[in-house]
Amino acid sequence: MRKEVVLITGANGEMGHGLINHLHNKNINIVALDIAPLDKSLRPKVSTYIVGDVLDQMLLGRLVVEHQICTIYHLASILSTKAEYNPETAHRINVEGTLNLLRLAVEQSQWQGTSVKFIYPSSIAAYGVATLQEKASAGKVKEDECAHPTTMYGCNKLYCEHLGRYYNSYYRQLAVDTANTHTVDFRSIRFPGLISAETMPTGGTSDYGPEMLHAAASNEPYDCFVRPDTRIPFMVMPDAIKALVKLEAAPRNRLTQFVYNVTSFSPSAQEIFDIVLAAFPNAEIHFTTDEPRQKIVDSWPEDIDDSAARRDWDWAPDYGVEKAFNEYLIPAIKQRYRPE
Repeated sequence: MRKEVVLITGANGEMGHGLINHLHNKNINIVALDIAPLDKSLRPKVSTYIVGDVLDQMLLGRLVVEHQICTIYHLASILSTKAEYNPETAHRINVEGTLNLLRLAVEQSQWQGTSVKFIYPSSIAAYGVATLQEKASAGKVKEDECAHPTTMYGCNKLYCEHLGRYYNSYYRQLAVDTANTHTVDFRSIRFPGLISAETMPTGGTSDYGPEMLHAAASNEPYDCFVRPDTRIPFMVMPDAIKALVKLEAAPRNRLTQFVYNVTSFSPSAQEIFDIVLAAFPNAEIHFTTDEPRQKIVDSWPEDIDDSAARRDWDWAPDYGVEKAFNEYLIPAIKQRYRPE
């Protein structure tokens, strides 16, 4: 008899680390998939780890046969900055990879006779505001507003949200035989910039925040690539993991939409700098604007409206800006680089 498992793609990433630790503590069986070997610290916490590519349809087919997958957390993607350097590759991985996982979910649901939950981390990059004046006047942006992304990553994320909605609601809508049409229970979160104390930043355009912290703690100089007045929403990784598992656990009949904003705090780059300098007085951080990356960040809202998530599945962050830095980020990152 096949064992019921949760599948996590992109398991080696920042979010994968936090999610594996959380689910392991809940005694949930995990199959971890990543293009690189899983970190040794995580291997005892998963039932199976697989080195493989979400574009490998033969590999995904074996997963269908070998495991009873009840939930998929599809975390694998190429992030915003890296995607701009190779947009065609980003499209293949971010879109075709997601489509492959959606097909896998459909096959699993038809084997099992019940829908498979598909939890999809989307991004603030799905938004696009045209000017700084529009950004300043937009206020808290809702899910259906300003959806005009300016990056390949943002386009990929927005399109995959629609793919998930299609597979959830319209897949096989022309089928003659509708006796077995269990498909996908698709649920997506648009995350703001994420900051983790446990893993290194991995090339996201919002990574100037965590990069400041890691550089200061390791006594490395850092050129912050955005202006001091740059402001976008952020969240720490424990709240991101909390959001994923709360949305996964929410009763389907409470959900009124497929895509939800979540957020926590929206500091300026200068405010992050001030917090970092107070904790690391000898930090050498300078603002050296990288115009292409600045242009991307300028297209993202200053704040987002997460009232739908609060209403539908009782979302609320545990960390405001002071708690995030003083109780989570700074102590953990100090310990990482300066263990006593």
